[in-house]
Amino acid sequence: MRIVSLALAVGLTTIGGQAVGQGIGGGGLAAPYAVAPGLFGAGRPDLGLRPAPGTETFTVFAPTEADQRFNNGVVLIPFRGRLHAMWQTSAKDEDSADTHVVHAVSDDGETWSAPVVLEPAGQGGRMHSSGGWMTDGQTLVAYVNVWPDGFQSGAGGYAEYRTSADGATWSAPQRVMGADGAPVEGVIEQDPHAYGGRVHTAFHMRPGMIARPWFTDDPLGRTGWRPGAYQNLPRDISGAAAEHEKRLSREIEPSLFRRADGCLVMVFRDEELSFRQIATESCDRGETWSAPVLTDMPDSRAKQSAGNLPDGTAYLVNAPNSDRPRIPLAVTLSDDGRRFDRSYLLRGQGDLQPLRFEGQYKRPGYHYPKSVVWNGHLYVAYAANKEDVQVTRVPMGALEGRE
Repeated sequence: MRIVSLALAVGLTTIGGQAVGQGIGGGGLAAPYAVAPGLFGAGRPDLGLRPAPGTETFTVFAPTEADQRFNNGVVLIPFRGRLHAMWQTSAKDEDSADTHVVHAVSDDGETWSAPVVLEPAGQGGRMHSSGGWMTDGQTLVAYVNVWPDGFQSGAGGYAEYRTSADGATWSAPQRVMGADGAPVEGVIEQDPHAYGGRVHTAFHMRPGMIARPWFTDDPLGRTGWRPGAYQNLPRDISGAAAEHEKRLSREIEPSLFRRADGCLVMVFRDEELSFRQIATESCDRGETWSAPVLTDMPDSRAKQSAGNLPDGTAYLVNAPNSDRPRIPLAVTLSDDGRRFDRSYLLRGQGDLQPLRFEGQYKRPGYHYPKSVVWNGHLYVAYAANKEDVQVTRVPMGALEGRE
């Protein structure tokens, strides 16, 4: 989704009576993690990063003039020995009324099936977008975000899900439900994580899109969702667009990882143009979350993906650029989730293909990455130029070691 911030807060604010710096070096609360100084070489090609040994890139879908030429929001999941991808697509423009959700599969992560429709375009202004996946190994859950009045209305939306036993035949859609027995009134973020028998993600609550952490003990993430105790950062907004902007939280589009001490860390895009990640932590399995603060992790203001490798190594996938271009795409790692001290190039400026088709909000770069571990590799899916659906994979040994 394209979201434009119209105001930049400066100085200090208070959350729970504590000072929080709005810029790096602003003082206040300690961030849940740190980045090793000099890890990213500002001004150097691709920030001075190099790919890990064995890094490979494959194309899932590359549109022709006759195809759906806008593609974004790619999300992966392994299920029954195959890798599944979903994304949202439209003929030309982002967030247009014809936006719908498609699905492709691969047996090896390299060669992919042609996409098929998972959720068709809505009618009467209703729009559908990709919401991600969940599975317990036996049942596959596909989430679809529903925007009853379209995304551009600013009114927000809600999540539905379909289930499948084979990844090909799907149930009718149903609403994602809260523990109170009522539907959750928010769109689901695309990469729920299961840690210790509990599923964690965020919903962007309506009216508008106010990001909040939620959790459930339903392993399929269909029901039982409860919000964690969390206080959003305030926004300093004035002028004609103030009312619209107040319906959008400063922190949006999060992902999360688990530190070695067992605490969860949720990382967000910052809508107020700091070009740094915002983070909050929970040490009680998502029941309560700390006041969100800016970190020193550069971020180009796009979705990011976080998680843990099988050995517990924490990782962050994003475009760690302190400016708008979503280039390069990198994976940054930490042994304990407290200090991220190594980073590898996934895709850089030099191997970015040209943008072939014009469309509203399309621009060069690697957009909205999401990731998953499968068959000895970390797979990262994204949309190059909001056009080509691609995956880059890295052998696990190259990331868990220090090559």
